[in-house]
Amino acid sequence: MTYAFDPELAAVIPLLPQVDVSDIASARASTDSMMLLAAPDGELPADVREVTVPGPEGAPDVRLRILEPRTRAAGPVPAIYDIHGGGFILGSMDMDDSANARFCDELGVVVVSVEYRLAPEDPFPAGLEDCYAGLVWVRDHADELGIDASRIALHGVSAGGGLAAALALLSRDRGGPELAFQYLGVPEVDDRLATQSMTQFVDTPVWNRPNAIVSWDSYLGAGRRGGSDVSVYAAPARATDLRGLPPAYVSAMEFDPLRDESVAYALALVAAGVSVELHLFPGTFHGSGLVDTAEVSKRESTEAVAVLRRALRL
Repeated sequence: MTYAFDPELAAVIPLLPQVDVSDIASARASTDSMMLLAAPDGELPADVREVTVPGPEGAPDVRLRILEPRTRAAGPVPAIYDIHGGGFILGSMDMDDSANARFCDELGVVVVSVEYRLAPEDPFPAGLEDCYAGLVWVRDHADELGIDASRIALHGVSAGGGLAAALALLSRDRGGPELAFQYLGVPEVDDRLATQSMTQFVDTPVWNRPNAIVSWDSYLGAGRRGGSDVSVYAAPARATDLRGLPPAYVSAMEFDPLRDESVAYALALVAAGVSVELHLFPGTFHGSGLVDTAEVSKRESTEAVAVLRRALRL
């Protein structure tokens, strides 16, 4: 299929690595290699430490990475709780270090990223429960972290966006940490794979329908994708009650199989009375922000900082 990609992006697409998750072990090795190449040069503009916190009942402990601004404002500061992407099957919190350090430095906030268990070895709800355990720890240790527990924003992109959406639902329903905001970048929220964009975009760069099939089959378990018993905490697009969720920002990329489910989830939030900002970036594809020299990628990156600044009342 031919796509009208942004010219700056189109020029770079042939140089991008092809992501094929049909062999998950190989895909993980390739992703790890890409992360090493994309790792920030030099020291991050933040103080970084790690803690290990209690995991879900009967499960391993959860590792959190805490980034703190070198120069802190007086008194408690807001926090961003970041969940990395990777289709529920790839990646680690390392992949978000650069963006998180930028949030920490430019916004003066504490950023906490979570290392959650990956599918298929640990299918739903393992990863989500890890994210919840980490979030509860952050809330319970707000004084120690020097954060304002009333200003915690979730942040996630792709599967991380889907997990952030699910975490907001789970926290609401369990009476868990009160959240100020949810930043849902191109969120993976619908296992039914029936939207127009998901049906049509079978050969788009970085992410496509074949990858999405493997992603959901790994996360839910074989044979469950699209069934009637899939939990709303696995696939938030299935939720029928979105009332009382925190305000949201949702992004979508024009030639991304996740485009339509991202837009639909944003509209469903609006219909439920949740304040939402939705931005569909033209000429883009899933992960096109990796081409950080393109003007549209710069706008996306700049907007993320502006959105979080406003949401956290900075």
